[in-house]
Amino acid sequence: MSSTNLETRSLLDELSSFEKGGFFDLGYPLLNRIAESFVKAAGIGAIQAVSREAYFVALESASGNAGIHPEVGGAKKHGRLPGLRGETNRNSVEALVKSTGKESLQWGLAAGMYSGLTYGLKEARGIHDWKNSALAGAITGAALALTSEDHSHEQVVQCAITGAAISTAANLLTGIF
Repeated sequence: MSSTNLETRSLLDELSSFEKGGFFDLGYPLLNRIAESFVKAAGIGAIQAVSREAYFVALESASGNAGIHPEVGGAKKHGRLPGLRGETNRNSVEALVKSTGKESLQWGLAAGMYSGLTYGLKEARGIHDWKNSALAGAITGAALALTSEDHSHEQVVQCAITGAAISTAANLLTGIF
């Protein structure tokens, strides 16, 4: 591409070109896939973390219970930030940024690991089937369990089984719908 063409391209042109060729060209398809999955999932994780906190701050404001954590659906909310109270102070912003960054990293690592494993297994075995998805899901699930602060052997096994089941079901249902 000539430099004049690059200078006249709009932001919309740039964004639409990502759908065609992907975000990255790191020289190897496996690296491209891992990096692209990481970035996409990390962005989703950040959006999810911020929207969840905004939702609970809005609930607290609407109910007038700024210090009491509301229950949603009868279940207490786990992982709530004690420093985030809907105030606009430095501690609240720091707590939100820290939580969002951690959650984004976990989402990105999980997606990059799963995508890389399924691609690598497909290349190694020469076929993409439910077995690749199951193994990649199990390894990714176990790795995610290990990122929690207080993980146990049972939790790692449970997350590995859950990851395998979800990814296998997704793979099998892809052809149906």
